[in-house]
Amino acid sequence: MIPVRPLPAAPVIPDATPADRRILESARRHLFDFGYKALTMDDLAHELGMSKKTLYLHFPGKDAIVESIFEEIGRALRAELDEILGNARLSFVQKLRAVVDAVTSRLVLVSPAMLRELQRHAPNIHRKIDGLRRKNIPAVFGRLFRMGIAEGALRAEIDPEFAAQFWLQAIRGLVHPDTLAVTRLTPRQTLEKSLGLFTGGLLTPAGRKNYEKLFPL
Repeated sequence: MIPVRPLPAAPVIPDATPADRRILESARRHLFDFGYKALTMDDLAHELGMSKKTLYLHFPGKDAIVESIFEEIGRALRAELDEILGNARLSFVQKLRAVVDAVTSRLVLVSPAMLRELQRHAPNIHRKIDGLRRKNIPAVFGRLFRMGIAEGALRAEIDPEFAAQFWLQAIRGLVHPDTLAVTRLTPRQTLEKSLGLFTGGLLTPAGRKNYEKLFPL
């Protein structure tokens, strides 16, 4: 198993002030422990020992705070994925395992109930999360699939860009709140189950052997 660094305890925004970071750390705990609706500016101000007026000087509202949290998670994840893909010591399958572990360490934070809350009560944030998927999944997996072809782990005739777009559309549909309500799976379980089905048509026999070592059925 390729080791994965733990998710940072709090978002790290490059230009954030110490007060911004305190606010984001507190909001992040509330968001992932209790959900979007339970997170209120009143509760944040009370916990932080500041007035709501002061809180609003740092962020214009709850949605701006939540957006900052998800944007930083996305930035941190993309940086980790780029580091994995750039590691010449890892084989294709090892990189795939490390990428999946890095992604699922974030997905475990987001329950189907939270996705439903965001879809209903914060559609702009829900769309931004989907935008992060549309931006990062093709870029990361397209690069990964090209490496797999070059290594002989994936079939040479595969179009890596098409495969990456296919994977994107599959994931977008499978982690939609309506789909999760039917499958009764978490986003993490969905990713792990769908990966085996997806890669079945891509791997060479040698690639399949190595895949099954790191992704046991």
